[in-house]
Amino acid sequence: MNGSELGDAIWAGRLSGAVDDRFRRFNDSLPFDHRLLAEDLDGSAAWARALARAGVISETDRHRIEEGLASIRTAAREDPTSVLAAGDEDVHSYVERELVERIGDLGKRLHTGRSRNDQVATDLRLWSMRSIDARLEEIRAVIDALVALADRERDTVFPGYTHLQRAQPILFAHWCLAYVEMLRRDGRRLSDARSRTAVCPLGCAALAGTAYPIDRERLASDLGFEAASVNSLDAVSDRDFAAEILAALAILAVHLSRLAEDLIFYASGEASLVELPDELCSGSSIMPQKKNPDALELVRGKTGMQIGRLTGLLAVLKSLPMAYNKDLQEDKRPLFEAMEETSACLGVLPPLLDGLVVDRPRARDAALGGHANATELADHLVGRGVPFRDAHHQTGRLVARAIERGVRLEDLSIEEIRELAPAADRGVFTALTVDSALAKRSAVGGTAGDQIAARLARLRPPAFRRDEPIAAEVRTATVEDLAGIRRLVDLWADAGENLPRTDEEILTSIRDFAVATLDGRVVGCGALWLYTPSLAEIRSVGVDPDLHGGGLGTRIVEHLASIATRLRVERVFVLTRAPRFFERLGFRQTSVNGLPEKILKDCARCPKKHCCDEIAMVRTTFDPDRA
Repeated sequence: MNGSELGDAIWAGRLSGAVDDRFRRFNDSLPFDHRLLAEDLDGSAAWARALARAGVISETDRHRIEEGLASIRTAAREDPTSVLAAGDEDVHSYVERELVERIGDLGKRLHTGRSRNDQVATDLRLWSMRSIDARLEEIRAVIDALVALADRERDTVFPGYTHLQRAQPILFAHWCLAYVEMLRRDGRRLSDARSRTAVCPLGCAALAGTAYPIDRERLASDLGFEAASVNSLDAVSDRDFAAEILAALAILAVHLSRLAEDLIFYASGEASLVELPDELCSGSSIMPQKKNPDALELVRGKTGMQIGRLTGLLAVLKSLPMAYNKDLQEDKRPLFEAMEETSACLGVLPPLLDGLVVDRPRARDAALGGHANATELADHLVGRGVPFRDAHHQTGRLVARAIERGVRLEDLSIEEIRELAPAADRGVFTALTVDSALAKRSAVGGTAGDQIAARLARLRPPAFRRDEPIAAEVRTATVEDLAGIRRLVDLWADAGENLPRTDEEILTSIRDFAVATLDGRVVGCGALWLYTPSLAEIRSVGVDPDLHGGGLGTRIVEHLASIATRLRVERVFVLTRAPRFFERLGFRQTSVNGLPEKILKDCARCPKKHCCDEIAMVRTTFDPDRA
C-alpha cells in the first residue's frame, strides 16, 4: 500500500486529498503494533464465527474467511519481515488488506458490526493475558532457582544487615526465601491483574455497541476471556488493565533490583561473601583484575525505566474524555517494552543463582562480627529477670567495652560481663553462640533451621516425576486418623498455607475430613465444611511433601466435591495460594467479598485478615435447575 494515497486508508471515505507523509509517519502504528498480529487474527476468526451464528454471513463465507486468515498467519510465520515491510497504517489494516487480496470482497464483510476501537482493545487484552502467562512461568523459574539455592545453603550462616550494617546472624536460606515471598506476591499481583484483563470488549464497536445480534458471552468464551464487558463506552476506552499490569511489573522490577543490589554488595571486594558465575559477569577494558556484575547491574538499572513506563501511561490516561481517543495508541509501546524487559531480567536470574557460590567460612565469620550477637546477650539477661530496657543498656555498655578492647562479646570473661550486667551467668556463653541465636528464632517466619525446613518442604518441587498415581486409599476420616491429620495440618500451618487446628477442633469435625492413607499411614487430608445449604468450603487440604506429584491432592479435592454433590450443595469454594492447581479442577476465581459466610465465621479470626494473600475460587457442584 502506498501510505500517501488517502484512498487506500480504511477510514478515507470522509476525507479527500493526499495524506501528508509527515502525518502518516506520525500516525502509523504498524512498526510496533505488528506484535498483535496473532491476536488480531484470532479475534477476527472469532468475530467471523460470531457473525455466522448471528446470521450475518453464511457458514460457507465464515469458512472462507477463516481459511484466508489462516493463510495470512502462515505467510507471516514464513516471512516475519513481510508484515513490517507492508507499509500499512496498523496491524488491523494489514490483516484486512491481506484478507481482501486473498478472498476478494468477502474480506470486507468481516468488519461488519465492529470497530477498530473494540478490535484494538480486544487484541491488546489477549496479548496481555498471554504475556502474563509467560511471565508467570518465568517468575516460577526464578522462585525454583531461589528454592534450590536455599536448599543447597540451608545450613549456611550468613550476616543479616540493617542500614547496611551487620545486625543479626541469619541462615542464607532465609535470605533466599525472603525473595521467594516477594516473587510469590508479584505472581499473585499479575494473576489478579490478568483476571481483570480477561474481559472481552469485542462487540462494543466504536462506543455504543454493535447493531447486530452477537452472542457476546459466547464470543468472549471462544477467545478465552472470562466475561464480556458490560458497558461499551468503558470497554473501548478502558486501559486500567494496562496500567495495572505495568504497576505489577514495576513492583516486580523493584524486587528484582533489590535482589540484584544485595548480590552486588555480597560479591563486592569489601564483603566477598559470594562469588558470581563468570559467564554472567564482564571484565574491565583497562583493569585486568576486574570482575564486574554487569547482569545484576542491568537488572537494577532497568527498574527506573519500568517505573517510568507506568507513570508515563498514567499521565496519558489522566485527562482523556470518553470514549476512544488516538492518545490510547500510546498504551502499547510501554506495555510491549515492559514485558520484554521483564522477561529479559527474569531470564538471566536462574542461571546466575544456580552458579552462585557462597563463601561459607567467611559468611559465618561475618555473621559473628560486628557484635551481631548483642541481642542474644540482652535476651539472656531478660531471662534472668532483668527488664529489657535495662538489659539493652547493660549490653550496650558491654559492646562498648568489647570494642575498646578489640574483642568479641564472647571473648569477655564472666567477671567482666558481670561487672556491667550482674544478672549474667555462665549460660551467657552458650547464648552468645551463633547456633543458639539461630535456633531461638523458631517462631513462624523466623530464621531457625526448623522453620527453613518447613518452608522448603512446601516450596520445593517434587524430587521426581511419578509416571503412575500413588496407590493410596482416599476415604472419610475416623478418630484413628486424628494424629495423622494433625501432623499434616500443623506442617502446612507452620508453612503459612492454612489455619492451625487444635485436636479438639479436628476431632469435633472428624467426619468432615477425608484422608489419603498409604500402608496404614495418613499421607493426605482435606475437609468439607458446610456454611449454608448451598455453600461449602474445601479446606485444610495437605499432602505429605514427599508424595507431591502423585495426584493425591486432586483425588482428595474430587472426593470432597463429590460429597458436596451428593448433599446437593450448589457451590464449593477454596481460599488458596495455588490457583493453577484448582483451575485444573474446574474452579474459577471469585471475590472473597462474595462469600460473606466465610468472612463472618473464619476470616475474622485469621491472623492475616488485614493482609490476606489468598485467592478465592469457586466451583459449581450441583445445579438445581438440572436436577
